[in-house]
Amino acid sequence: MLIASQLEPTYARTVYPCFDEPAMKATFNIRIVHDPSYVALSNMPAIDVSEMKDENGSLWSVTTFNTSLKMSTYITAFVICDFDYVTRTERGNEIRIWARKEAVKNGYVDYALSITGPIFSFLEDLLNVSYPLPKTDLVALPDFGAGAMENWGLMTFEESSLMYLPSDKFTSRKTVIAIIVSHELGHQACEMLRYFFFLFKWFGNLVTMNWWNDLWLNEGLASYFEYVGATFAEPKLSLDKIFCDHVVQPVLREDNGVEVRSLSASEDKIKGSYSLTSLFDSITYNKGASITWMLSGFLTEKLFVRALNLYLKKFSFSNTNQDDLWTHIQMVVDAQDEVQLPAPVKTIMDSWTCQNGFPVLTLNLTTGTISQEQFFHQNDANSTDFYNNTWIVPISWMRNGSLQPLIWLDSSSKVFPEMQVSESEYDWILLNVNLSGYYRVNYDQLNLKRLAHLLENDPKAIPAVSRFQLLDDVFTLTQFGYIQIETALELTKYLAREDELFIWNMVLFNLVPENLESTLKNYEVYPLLKKYLLKRMLPIYHYYAGFIRQNVDALEDDYFAKVYLEKLFQTACWLGLQDCLDLSSELYSKWMDNPEYTIPFLIRRTVCCYGVAVGSEKEWNFAWEMYNHTDSTKEDKDILLSAMSCARESWLLHRYLQYGLGDALFFSNCTSVVILYVVTKDIGHRIAWEFVTENWSLLSERYGKELLHDVLKIMGRFVNTDVQIQELQVFYNNTLEEEERETATLLLEFSKTENVERRELLTRVADWLHENGDD
Repeated sequence: MLIASQLEPTYARTVYPCFDEPAMKATFNIRIVHDPSYVALSNMPAIDVSEMKDENGSLWSVTTFNTSLKMSTYITAFVICDFDYVTRTERGNEIRIWARKEAVKNGYVDYALSITGPIFSFLEDLLNVSYPLPKTDLVALPDFGAGAMENWGLMTFEESSLMYLPSDKFTSRKTVIAIIVSHELGHQACEMLRYFFFLFKWFGNLVTMNWWNDLWLNEGLASYFEYVGATFAEPKLSLDKIFCDHVVQPVLREDNGVEVRSLSASEDKIKGSYSLTSLFDSITYNKGASITWMLSGFLTEKLFVRALNLYLKKFSFSNTNQDDLWTHIQMVVDAQDEVQLPAPVKTIMDSWTCQNGFPVLTLNLTTGTISQEQFFHQNDANSTDFYNNTWIVPISWMRNGSLQPLIWLDSSSKVFPEMQVSESEYDWILLNVNLSGYYRVNYDQLNLKRLAHLLENDPKAIPAVSRFQLLDDVFTLTQFGYIQIETALELTKYLAREDELFIWNMVLFNLVPENLESTLKNYEVYPLLKKYLLKRMLPIYHYYAGFIRQNVDALEDDYFAKVYLEKLFQTACWLGLQDCLDLSSELYSKWMDNPEYTIPFLIRRTVCCYGVAVGSEKEWNFAWEMYNHTDSTKEDKDILLSAMSCARESWLLHRYLQYGLGDALFFSNCTSVVILYVVTKDIGHRIAWEFVTENWSLLSERYGKELLHDVLKIMGRFVNTDVQIQELQVFYNNTLEEEERETATLLLEFSKTENVERRELLTRVADWLHENGDD
């Protein structure tokens, strides 16, 4: 048995009577009556444990805790458990990490303990604010929907966010733990600035947002500092690479469209618990962190931290709104003359936090003009709901490899004479260096041509993060209708000289997205793309294949190899690279010969898939046998479920789907997973569809609308002819209820439109590859 509280945002009122709002702070006296075989934990240290009997004579323990500091209701907390703990003391602060006794005994929380104290000290020194509590408990919960929570003095975590197993050395688990622990520690001092990543508990707990409309001040600041803290704990991590890859780029992909809200809103717009819960999203966390990254960049870290010091000390144990933060930053700016801003801090920052979306900057090298407009899909150009926004934009820029002084765009368009270039093809300009600003850049054809030429001749002249940003911007601008796909493809010619995995991952995400992998082979483009991509992938593929074959342990500290090497190898095998297929077959055979052998985790899913694909019934049967092995972990079972769908003999896929109706899979609810894996494969989609239609009554009885929706959505990728569309429509009409039929038909119409657009796009890609395949 286990009890653990999660009271954010408005659940404290379900535990005890209270005015459950962040601005209403109080001290709390907590006492818990519990079974004597369990331990009770709360925000403060226990000061007394006594005994009492109930009316039936049963004996209970009563744990009384010290009076808390003044704090908000949502960070009061309690845990009742039979866990064990490990402990250390850091600057007088007792740190205990609690987990299941077996996990503690096996040392699974030792890594988290080793980094928690040093991160605390690092943040105290950086922010010049001492942690005000005498103890800190971190508890690893077997099941915790919130992921992690920064309760003051009693932080709670999903087990996977706090436990590091020796077998995890080739996963990204250690880095994830460092990031999440950093985020939650960041909250410990300031409730309002909780947003400074998991590390900065000062943000949110010590200083709290006045109301939930400024939640980003908690979570955005905490999310910014979580990466600062994580790279302190793990010095081999590159802060700018991991931050731009994990935070800035993902939220730029989401933050467009009429329906996306602004970072901060007026209080009257945030009403009701449902609205509050929906605020805990990527806009709050990732956009908040990205805006903070930009703010720290144009202020300089020194001024930014100085302003935070003032802010935290001024509002300790109280509440603020974002204007209070801007005021304290303005005070620091006014007291020096090194950094000059084009407008008051509030005016600059309100343009980023109070407006939805972000700008795209367009540079004309001939005139030196930079203009801005809200980034949106060009198909929505007639919408009147937005697109009139203007931001005050800090522009870091580089000319011919030399970093230039920061400039500002504070109107819709402005001429910068220093950006006019000569006729020399070696005269080029790069904006938003290292993705320091929260915006995209659209260059004119002249500059793009020069940048493409530069990449082919000297790619390292452009910093890695800027290469990442440049490629991501051009592909996204293509997708949103600003430029043509051919322009983006021109910038990929240099890739044989690209040695950064995180850049390759982004390129493959755009050139071979998951929803295209299983359909590209139906088009003329596949053999052309195969030739073009493999020619460029070979250097980086062979570099990493060498480690896999000879010294995989050397990759233990290569974070991006842990995260992205699978995608590289999966693509190489999918493109038919013989060495990749041979390597998969070789490693899979070693596993078959000795089931104690461990396939390198970095590429385990690819090896299992293509080990089965290039094999025969023998390889498939081994995967089935290992799937049913009692020692298989949940992750291993999922890898094997996927691998068995990679078989290239149709009768094996037919048999696999039939196995799905047997006790082993059907009653463990894995049948739907099997169907979805098979339906995405080149030869499997038709087989899976026939299986679904033949067994529909049995499947719908067990899985209902959810399976239907998933299968139909994936089937839509393969709807390419009027006959196929008609066939699906007949099935809908004969099988589904009216409401389901309408939904499925709309899905089919969407798929038809999407397929037409995809075919047009792939035709253009094929034409370009025809012309450039030999370059």
